[in-house]
Amino acid sequence: MTTDLPSVRGTLTPNRPLADLTWLRVGGPADWLFQPADADDLATFLRDLPRDLPVFPMGVGSNLIVRDGGIRAVVIRLGRGFNAISVKDNAVTAGAAALDGHVARKAAAAGVDLTFLRTIPGAIGGAVRMNAGCYGAYVADHLVSARAITRRGEVVTLGRGDLNFRYRQSDLPDGWVIIEATFEGETAPPDALDARMADQIARRDATQPTRARSAGSTFRNPAGFSSTGRADDSHDLKAWKVIDDAGMRGARLGGAQMSEKHPNFLLNTGNATAADLENLGEEVRKKVFQNSHISLEWEIMRIGEQAGDTDTEK
Repeated sequence: MTTDLPSVRGTLTPNRPLADLTWLRVGGPADWLFQPADADDLATFLRDLPRDLPVFPMGVGSNLIVRDGGIRAVVIRLGRGFNAISVKDNAVTAGAAALDGHVARKAAAAGVDLTFLRTIPGAIGGAVRMNAGCYGAYVADHLVSARAITRRGEVVTLGRGDLNFRYRQSDLPDGWVIIEATFEGETAPPDALDARMADQIARRDATQPTRARSAGSTFRNPAGFSSTGRADDSHDLKAWKVIDDAGMRGARLGGAQMSEKHPNFLLNTGNATAADLENLGEEVRKKVFQNSHISLEWEIMRIGEQAGDTDTEK
């Protein structure tokens, strides 16, 4: 592991365990974890970082399995210097580290409707990268622009078209780090928006294992969405339903379990390894294919090496 890294004003930690930084609480160490002080610190670091060192931007770990062997890369995690939220008219600008729920609440207090963000786990950087959505609304519907820092340390502004949004996907070059995004929403009375968010929270808590250790939806819905990420009423095929039909509700492997409450949620019951979680997910995919000939795609990102491996897999 090279130690010839640029000097920084933030925190640069070698061989940093990542399990405590992910919602599933599993995974091995990163070769390096960089927590930049601000955008200038990040830009200078990326500019001066040796080109042969891979970079992996990591949000709050809400939609991530870090494999047990860890990550052979510089992991970049944004913090307090990247979580500001401001509102002007019906435009809301949020740092990439701002939590989705916080952005929804601050927007609502100013009478701007970004309520779809309220129940989405994670932070704004990940929401943009994944075209996150809920209750029929998606980032693609509201994003005006995003600012990112390239692998060469250049600050660029990306429009909606530059990101080529699709269902749970966007195009962002490897090593680029989103630092900020601006959204627009319809205006509405704050009380009405608060009531809508309260209803969303109640519906989520009634149907999802919100108190369990999970990473949100495990697999993408196999159909029912257009290429832009909008709902398509001509289909209504859901991942949870095909998992349930395959008899995998509540299935267990080691410390991993598919939720009894919502079978598209993969849980760490307390002592799971990353291998337990990923292997159970693969068993679910196998059973669903055998039962319905549908090949489920992972929504949770899996990154790093299996324990004992020497080559990074994804």
